[in-house]
Amino acid sequence: MERNARMAETQAASIPSRAGRRRSASAAQRGSVRALERGLALLEALAQTSHNNLNDLAQRVQPPASTAFRLLDTLQKHGFATQSEQTGQYQLGVRAFEVGSAFLPRLQLNDVALPVMKALMQEVGETVNLAIRDQADAVYIARTPAYCSGVGKVLLAWLPLTNVRSLLGVGPWPAFSATTITAFDVLERELVKIRHLGYGMDNEEREAGVRCVAVPITDATGSVAAALSLSAPSVRLSEDRLQRTIPVIVAAGQKISEQLCLGAR
Repeated sequence: MERNARMAETQAASIPSRAGRRRSASAAQRGSVRALERGLALLEALAQTSHNNLNDLAQRVQPPASTAFRLLDTLQKHGFATQSEQTGQYQLGVRAFEVGSAFLPRLQLNDVALPVMKALMQEVGETVNLAIRDQADAVYIARTPAYCSGVGKVLLAWLPLTNVRSLLGVGPWPAFSATTITAFDVLERELVKIRHLGYGMDNEEREAGVRCVAVPITDATGSVAAALSLSAPSVRLSEDRLQRTIPVIVAAGQKISEQLCLGAR
C-alpha cells in the first residue's frame, strides 16, 4: 500500500495542475504578443530609413541582436523585409507595400500619381497602371513576370545587368505568347533600347492582342521607384496612335516624378 501511495504521489507531482496549465498558456500568449510587438516595431523602424543594419535596429527596437535577427529573418521570408547583398542593410519589402495598399489614399506615390493617371486615362481613353518592382516581378496589385511586361522591363532597364541576370537567370523563360522574350541576350538588347528611348513596350508579349507602353517614375535620388503604363487592345493601339500616345505618357511620368521629388523635400 505504501508503494502504491508513493506511486500516486509521484504521478500527481508530474501532472501540472489546472492553475499551472493556465499560467503556462498565459505565459505562451504573452510571449507571442511580445514577439508580435517586436516584429511590428521592427517594421516601423525599417520604414523610418532605408539604411538599417542589424545592430542599429536592435538598439532602436531593444530586443537582443539574436532576437532581432530571427524576427528579421521571418519578415524576409514573408516579403516584409529585404537585405542588400552588397551592404547587408535591411529595408522594407514589397509585401509591406502590398498590405499597405489597403490604405492607398495615404500613400504618397498614389496621392501624387492618381490625378495624373486619371487625366491620362481621360485623354487617351485606355487603361492606365502603376507598378513597382519586387525581385523579378512587376507588382500592380497582382504580380506579373518582369521580362514580358512593359512596366517590368522599364523597372529592370536601369538596374545593373548583373542584377538583372541574378534576378531572372539566363533563361529560357516561359513564353506567354508568340512574341514573348525568352532569352537573356534578347532582353539585354531590349533594356538598352528602353534606356535610350526612355520608355518600354509590351508588344503582345504577356497577352496576345494587348499592347502596352510604360515609362519610369523616378524618386528624389533619381532611382526608378515605379513604372507607369498604358495598355490597350492592339487593334486600338495601332503604330500611328502609339507614336501619338508615347509623348503623352512620357510627360505624365515626368510630372509624377517631379511631384515625388518636391514631396520629398
